[in-house]
Amino acid sequence: MQRCSRRAFLAASAVGGTAATAGCLGGSVRGGQDGDGTTTTETTTGSPSESATASDGEPPLADAALTVQYPFERLRSGVVSGGPPKDGIPSIDEPTFTDASAANDHLDDGDVVFGVVRGSDAKAYPQNVLVWHEICNDTLDGTPVSVTYCPLTGTAMGFDRGATTFGVSGDLLNDNLVMYDRATDSRWPQMLATAIEGRFAERSLREFRLVWTTWARWRDTHPDTRVLSEETGYVRDYDDDPYGSYNPRDGYYAGGDPLFPPLRTDDRLDGKAVVVGTRSSEGAAAFPKDALRTEKLLDGELAGTPLLAAYDPDLDTAYVYRNPDERSFAFRDGDVVGPDGTPSAPADLPLERQYAYDAMWFAWAGIYPETSVHE
Repeated sequence: MQRCSRRAFLAASAVGGTAATAGCLGGSVRGGQDGDGTTTTETTTGSPSESATASDGEPPLADAALTVQYPFERLRSGVVSGGPPKDGIPSIDEPTFTDASAANDHLDDGDVVFGVVRGSDAKAYPQNVLVWHEICNDTLDGTPVSVTYCPLTGTAMGFDRGATTFGVSGDLLNDNLVMYDRATDSRWPQMLATAIEGRFAERSLREFRLVWTTWARWRDTHPDTRVLSEETGYVRDYDDDPYGSYNPRDGYYAGGDPLFPPLRTDDRLDGKAVVVGTRSSEGAAAFPKDALRTEKLLDGELAGTPLLAAYDPDLDTAYVYRNPDERSFAFRDGDVVGPDGTPSAPADLPLERQYAYDAMWFAWAGIYPETSVHE
């Protein structure tokens, strides 16, 4: 696959659309909070770092650091420039939202969105907008948050940000977005949620779940949702994804090599296969999403503790639970039936929920080399 810098790629896309970039690609919850809510244009002038005001606040940290399966020096040495400079991919710092009816004018049913419900807020962040910005600094139910998306690893993750904001450093680790916080300039690879450099090195962020789903599925489940608008303050062709398409899947997302060599390779699964990965301070585990769609329930383990992954057909997502007593569950008519015969929604099993998110296999295996895989 022909390679070019992301700077050239995104710049060409913004100016000339698809034709200009055709040569670049060639064709209680552990480890975080759940935010799925199942229970619980004017052109901007100046650089994004100038237009986004940083405060003296610091991002909230998790009580315990998440697993990191490399020496930190190895991770720092593995960081590469993705092409754009710091803030060259501008975060959205003053987001605006529309209602579902207005969003129907520019979103097709099969378009990817990242959904979250937190308190009284239900919101959807379209992939076709975030692919150009990677970070949206927003507020959910009064809490300042950052909604983040890395197109190269297929990972959408939410973080509490406190009084600061997060920006795009321009660097990558294992092809994954390296964020920075504007209070301390610490560097946070998105998938790790753990700083590898700066004041908070070896500390982890507080994170919350985003649901990777389609617009129709999210809209039908949450008709009162608000949707991130294309009125971002930046001139971008939000109808054109510079890396390919998820609806239908093609380009970078359909297969082939990552843009940059990963930290390691693992041939247990195809590199671009999607897994639902979970990790804690103890270790990491992954469930292939296609297997979850077929089997509906999959058993696994994390550092010796049995896990249960349950597929949700309404949102095409999955939830991972700790199941230390290895209780027996069955999937029936969209519900998960417990050993006493009581049905529960896949998102609301009577077990302890484990934070999990979708990722491309090459990215998950590269950042978590000790991961187990359960099919």
